[in-house]
Amino acid sequence: MDLSGKVVLVTGANGGIGWALVKELLERGAAKVYAAARNIQAVAEIAKFDPGHVVALRIDVTHETSVATAAAQCQDVDLVINNAGVNHCKSLLGPDSLESARQEIKVNYLGTLSMCRAFAPLLASRGGAIANVCSILGLVNLPVNGTYSASKAAGHSLLQGVRAELASRGVKVFGVYPGPVDTRMTAGQEMDKSTPEQVAKMILDGIAEDEEYIFPDPMSQDVYRGLLNAPREVEQQFGAMVP
Repeated sequence: MDLSGKVVLVTGANGGIGWALVKELLERGAAKVYAAARNIQAVAEIAKFDPGHVVALRIDVTHETSVATAAAQCQDVDLVINNAGVNHCKSLLGPDSLESARQEIKVNYLGTLSMCRAFAPLLASRGGAIANVCSILGLVNLPVNGTYSASKAAGHSLLQGVRAELASRGVKVFGVYPGPVDTRMTAGQEMDKSTPEQVAKMILDGIAEDEEYIFPDPMSQDVYRGLLNAPREVEQQFGAMVP
C-alpha cells in the first residue's frame, strides 16, 4: 500500500508507538493524519506538530457512540491503524487480575472490534485498509503479563476473522506483532526493548510492502521463527517466566 497522499487514522496516538507512527506517516507523505485518543488534550498537543496535516480526534474505543461519531467525521480515511491498547502487567491467577483482564479485553479486543465494525463500510467503499497492532504475546502467553497476553490472543483471532470477512470487499487487513517497546506500557520491566521510532518505521514498511503479518522488531521476529519451528519449546521458555 502506497502511503503517499493517503489519509490515515491512528488510535492511541498519544502513546509512544502512536506518536511515532504519526511522525513517520508525515515523513512518508501522508496527506492527513487523524491523531486519535480518549484524551483530546493529549492529541491536541500532537496536532500542533504539523497543524496543516495532523487533526486531533477524540475516540474512546470502549464506547460505541464515540467510535461511530468518529467514523461519521472521517469519511476520507484510507487506512485505520488500531493502535490503542492497555497492559496492566498482571498474571492470570493473581489476587487482583480479574478486573485487569476485563479492562484489557474491553480495550484490546472489544475496542478494536468496535473500530473495525464502524470503519469497515467506509474502507470498503474506498478500497482502504486496516492495521491492527496486536502483540507477539498474542501468539505465546507470558505469565507475568498473562491477562494482557490473553486479550491479545483474542485480538489475533479477531484479526484473522476480520481479514476473512473483508477479503471479498477489497479491504486489506494487516496484523502487527511487536515485542517489547520502550514506552510507558513497559516502564519498569527490565528487558531489551526497541524504540517506538524503530517499530513505527518497520510497521509502515510492512504496510507499504503488503505484508499481512508484520513483526517489527528483532525479538518478535525471533519468537515468530521459534513458533514456526518449535512452538512447544517457545511456550515452555515463556512459561518459565512466572510472576
